[in-house]
Amino acid sequence: MQSRVKQAALFSVKLLLSIAVLVYIARGLDLRQLRDHLVSVDPFLFGVALALIFLQTFVLNGRWELIMRALGVSLDWLAGWRILMISLWFNQVLPSSVGGDAVRMWLLRQRGVQWSEAVKGVAADRFTALIGLIVLMVIGLPLLLSRVSNPAAILAIGGLTLAGVAGTVVLLTLDRLPKRFIALPAIASFVRFGTLVRFLLLQSERRAPLFGSALLIHLVTATACYTLARGVGAQLSVLDAGILIPPVVLLTAVPISISGWGVREGAMVACLGLAGVPSEQALSVSLLLGAISVIIGVVGGVIWLASPERGSYSADKAKAAEAAPSYALAKEVSSHS
Repeated sequence: MQSRVKQAALFSVKLLLSIAVLVYIARGLDLRQLRDHLVSVDPFLFGVALALIFLQTFVLNGRWELIMRALGVSLDWLAGWRILMISLWFNQVLPSSVGGDAVRMWLLRQRGVQWSEAVKGVAADRFTALIGLIVLMVIGLPLLLSRVSNPAAILAIGGLTLAGVAGTVVLLTLDRLPKRFIALPAIASFVRFGTLVRFLLLQSERRAPLFGSALLIHLVTATACYTLARGVGAQLSVLDAGILIPPVVLLTAVPISISGWGVREGAMVACLGLAGVPSEQALSVSLLLGAISVIIGVVGGVIWLASPERGSYSADKAKAAEAAPSYALAKEVSSHS
């Protein structure tokens, strides 16, 4: 009962934040012009952006399959893609802390994969994506300095990039700290997880495909945003999209709103504004990208309806995945050290 109250409170906070940010952005915009951009988007270019995001799911699945194989888990490609698509559906419909990743772990467990491997595989997949995003932001930072004259924006994006680099380095090198410190229960799980990710990225023979896919996925997102921008008539260059979309993706990934709504729109308006894109067009790009995410999620929902695991699923059972990360990471084997 207490858990459900907490989930309801968390959902309410996220919903209010999403609504508040959207209302705040809309206050200073010409809503009629915004509507015109949305309804007059080039259908061909919208279709291209939709196809790019859909094809992106295959790259996502390929990266996840590589990680699972490195962990010793054989994951059939088609089954993995089906699980991934289902998780995208639950990302849209589960506002609580039990999101698509938890469902992905639960579906792996239904296929006989141990909780520890399921949690490590999904968590490592997420962190690999984060590393790819940070690499792109580091590469884009010098270009940002040469193309943007807003000191506050440079400071914000530069600080975000440096924080990402620092956080990644710290996590991957936690095991180098004094043993008394890393033995603390609150730190030990992060130490083991950092060691695991370092093993996957630096020692695995699959590191090149992992790095490559991590970069490719975010470049596809940037390309889709560029396509949508052109579809609403915005003058956005490919280079500016490659520099400014990664910070939007990083901010959207912060789990403080409902499926990123509100945060994505605010970040998109702010970042594309640095390239001279009017707020109405930037917001249109974000809303259209959100619509594409919903469409992809609905495809995952159709797959879920035909899924053999659907009959045994319940949100209460999936909540076990919430507690699984700390348990599973605490049992990480030392062979990855």
